[in-house]
Amino acid sequence: MRKGAITRDAVLKAIAEYEKLGRSEFLAKYHFSEARSYLLLHEGREYDSKAIAGVAHKWDYGRALLPEEFSGGKDHAAAWLKRAGFGVKSVKNPDWARDEIILACHLVMTNGWKGLDANDRRVVELSGLLQLMPIHAEADRNEKFRNPNGVARKTFDIATRHPEYQGKPTNGGALDVEVLHEFLARPAEMTEVAQLIRKGITAGDLQTLSLGDEEDLDDYSAPEGRLLMSRHKRRERNKGLRKKKIAAVIRQGGTLACEACGFDFEEVYGDRGSGYIECHHVVPLHEAGEGRTKLRDLALICANCHRMIHRCAPWPTPEGLGKLIESRRDTVAHIPAQQNVEVAEPAPGQA
Repeated sequence: MRKGAITRDAVLKAIAEYEKLGRSEFLAKYHFSEARSYLLLHEGREYDSKAIAGVAHKWDYGRALLPEEFSGGKDHAAAWLKRAGFGVKSVKNPDWARDEIILACHLVMTNGWKGLDANDRRVVELSGLLQLMPIHAEADRNEKFRNPNGVARKTFDIATRHPEYQGKPTNGGALDVEVLHEFLARPAEMTEVAQLIRKGITAGDLQTLSLGDEEDLDDYSAPEGRLLMSRHKRRERNKGLRKKKIAAVIRQGGTLACEACGFDFEEVYGDRGSGYIECHHVVPLHEAGEGRTKLRDLALICANCHRMIHRCAPWPTPEGLGKLIESRRDTVAHIPAQQNVEVAEPAPGQA
């Protein structure tokens, strides 16, 4: 059995059996519970997506999947049904992402760390802004997605977790507290982050980001959220900028060695490594707006050091990571000595 490789015809047969038996009998026959994540949409009717997907296997492979063999979420049943050409919709809205909480927390901060009512114009405006963000797919949203009532509740989740709040906190999550503490520790920087996200969404730049292609974002730590992190990575991967940076360094007599550890790809790999190195955008996320990226904003860096910079917040500079490496060399004998790395600033007009 190829789990998940179900045909449209098999799904239609499962729907027909569902209709014949009725919802309760169909679910009981195959030991499924009512859908909690997604519903299958077909000809104006809604069906329990997990149960339908599981029973569809019976028609393609001879037996239905058991409920414990798969999930009803977007990684299993919902994805399989969409792949077979069916529509699905979310039963409940997705959890709030860090980027969304940043905007809500900034609103609470500007309101004196007090929650706001659903009819407050600022809540209504934020509701509309959140609905434009590309973080959650349309299929994961229901008709109440980030409506004013939900946004207002989130402002109270944040406000009632403030250290000076004396009453009983509402039902917030750990991420609410985490973002709140970021604002309390770095109010100016986090305000800049919120303003950059807001500006990017309003202008449309951050609306067009495709976060589905950023699977490795989960390996990166950025209190500023996924949207600014994604834009940061998009800039680093700009092939034109990378080529210009490399050309500028070579033109000024420099070498393509990592500015943190001194690793030289050509020296180690020969011709295969010639001309290769990654670029890191050194401007902090909370400062990197919509302005044009300059060559001096980019550092040449090896893949290992690049990953280590992004792995934990706050991100060290290449120089700071280099100092960490040097301190480790005093205790770890097999770390090679760092090469002398001089990276010249590009001449005026070459950025």
